[in-house]
Amino acid sequence: MLAVVWSLAVGALRWLAAHPWVLIVLLVIAATTGGVWAHRRREIAHWNRVRERGLRYAMPQIDALHHRQFEEAVRDLMHRDGCPTSVQVGGAGDNGADVKATDPFGRLWVIQCKHRRAGWAGSAVGTPDLHVLNGTGRPVHKGDVVVLVTNGRFTDKAIAFARSQRLHLVDRHLLAQWAAGSTPLWELLSAVPAPRRPASGS
Repeated sequence: MLAVVWSLAVGALRWLAAHPWVLIVLLVIAATTGGVWAHRRREIAHWNRVRERGLRYAMPQIDALHHRQFEEAVRDLMHRDGCPTSVQVGGAGDNGADVKATDPFGRLWVIQCKHRRAGWAGSAVGTPDLHVLNGTGRPVHKGDVVVLVTNGRFTDKAIAFARSQRLHLVDRHLLAQWAAGSTPLWELLSAVPAPRRPASGS
C-alpha cells in the first residue's frame, strides 16, 4: 500500500515538474480565494461594528421583550459600548448575575436584570433582589462594578441599600437614556470604580 502511495506521489511530482504552469495556476487560485475570504471577514467585522454603534432601543421595544430577551439586550448594549466579551449568563444557578462584561478599562461588570412588563407601573424592585446581588456580585463573580438594571423602578429602601453597598442602579429613566443613545453606561453612572488599565488606543 505504501509503495502504491509513494508511486502516485512521485508520479504527481514528475507531472507537475513537466507542467509548472499548473502549480502557478493553483497558487494564484489559492491566493485569490484567501484574499476574498480575508476581505469578506473584514467586511463582516466592519458591518458588525457599524451595527453595534447604531444599536438603539426605545422603551416600548424593551417593555415588549421577554425577560431573557431583556438580558440579551443589556448584553448587546454593553457590547455596543466597547465590551466585546459581554455575555448573557442568566438562568438556573446564575448566582445573581445575568450579564457579565469587561469594559475597555479592564473593569468586570456584573449585571442583574429585572424586567417589568408594565414598566414604571409594575412592581418596584426591592431590597431582596439587591441582597442576592450584593452577596454574589463581588464575592462570587469578582465584579468591579455591580449593577441592577430594570425597565421599572426601585423602592426607596432599595435605593438606600444600594448606596450603602456601592451597588449601581439603572432604573427606567436611566435605561431609556442609555438604550436610546450612544453614551457608555460607565459615563452615565456616578462613583464607578477607577479603571484597571488605560482604554485601548489611548
